Amino acid sequence: MALVLHAGSTNKNAFKALIAAEYTGVKVDLVKDFEMGVSNKTPEFLKMNPIGKVPVLETPDGPIFESNAIACYVARLKDANLLYGSSLFENALIEQWIDFASLEIDANILRWFIPRIGFAVYHPPAEEAAISALKRALDALNTHLASNTYLVGHSVTLADIIMTCNFVLGFNRIMTKSFTSEFPNVERYFWTMVNQPNFYKILGDIKQAESVPPVQSAKKPSQTKEPAKPKAKDEPKKETKKESAKPKEEVVGEEEEEAPKPKPKNPLDLLPPSKMILDDWKRLYSNTKTNFREVAVKGINWRDEGSEIDADDSDGCEGLDGLEFESREGETWKKGCAIWHKHKSVLRCTRFWDMYDPEGYSLWFCDYKYNDENTVSFVTLNKVGGFLQRMDLARKYAFGKMLVIGSEPPFKVKGLWLFRGQEIPQFVINECYDMELYEWKKVDISDADQKERVNQMIEDYEPFEGEALLDAKCFK
Repeated sequence: MALVLHAGSTNKNAFKALIAAEYTGVKVDLVKDFEMGVSNKTPEFLKMNPIGKVPVLETPDGPIFESNAIACYVARLKDANLLYGSSLFENALIEQWIDFASLEIDANILRWFIPRIGFAVYHPPAEEAAISALKRALDALNTHLASNTYLVGHSVTLADIIMTCNFVLGFNRIMTKSFTSEFPNVERYFWTMVNQPNFYKILGDIKQAESVPPVQSAKKPSQTKEPAKPKAKDEPKKETKKESAKPKEEVVGEEEEEAPKPKPKNPLDLLPPSKMILDDWKRLYSNTKTNFREVAVKGINWRDEGSEIDADDSDGCEGLDGLEFESREGETWKKGCAIWHKHKSVLRCTRFWDMYDPEGYSLWFCDYKYNDENTVSFVTLNKVGGFLQRMDLARKYAFGKMLVIGSEPPFKVKGLWLFRGQEIPQFVINECYDMELYEWKKVDISDADQKERVNQMIEDYEPFEGEALLDAKCFK
């Protein structure tokens, strides 16, 4: 019998078991067409959980309810995984953080959120107490994450899965950027987790709340019920009055909606035209590696340059088929390969500086502030990948190179960015939380050393600053 999970497809508590299943390889089927308030009130469901709470997991041995217990069961079904740690001590630490995630994080987020959407009586003092307790918990978690990538050990455990799922509602509905910015390590942790492939498969894209939801008035439901029952005599009169009043309100509303129809232009679109066409540079960059014969080889004097290069240095000859040299085995062929391999960087960077407009664009170096945490290669790579994903809003105005440096941990993350205008666009700083995780320095192109560093970053030069490249990613 396959494991069957009874819950809605958007239930954050169901996510815990589903993500654990992705890590363990256990098959868990989510019930189709589950309707909260209906499916969980049926006699069949109440036999599995008399209280009617969701989720419930059907197993060959019987049903299990309570989301943490379900996730624990799924995590422990396969022995060869580290979701529950590698020792009794790690087991205990995982249980510790699971309790913390439930009692200190989830409980206080719900105490803050539920009254605001009208599912409980709203009391400002109670809200203040919930926020205060949540901040206290976040501060403790932020301190722990200052020196730890994961809650326990050096890989994802069930504690990370449950903690992240308990954060989803908060980040998505009520914990705005201005609120979470006090806890940068928690922010980094959450966005790193939700962008892990096994998390992302279940959670999809998560967007942070832009504002705290307004308090729902408790009077609204009672007002809608009253006119439906009595007042038969008064209804026609009141209806005519309401009907005459409503169109006025609607007209005003329509006028207010029509006025802002033209969307405000991005300030970068209002800058004076630039001689640099960003798309042309991106196209050249993309094509040069695979189409160098047309883009780059033209203009290279093989014979003039070849005398400077050892004919035995023929690394990088792949892809030169079709070039008309005397012979693939001859000295001219080897020299041609070596020259291309050595000079393709110079050529492409020369083209870049020919295109670059220092009045319309600016170049920026960035260095990750917390490189000492980059102890696991795939986590570091995912971190950079997530950053580039969240930079999508700037694709029209930016080009970037991100290098992950080092053959051994901790890995260093450095980058080069080309932005429209003379400053980093404000909307990028506001919308992409990763920006504050880096130190930013504007490139002085009159400095030959800085200019050479730009060249090397564009071309993934290795060794870079004396170290090997683990990976290089491009934003274009």
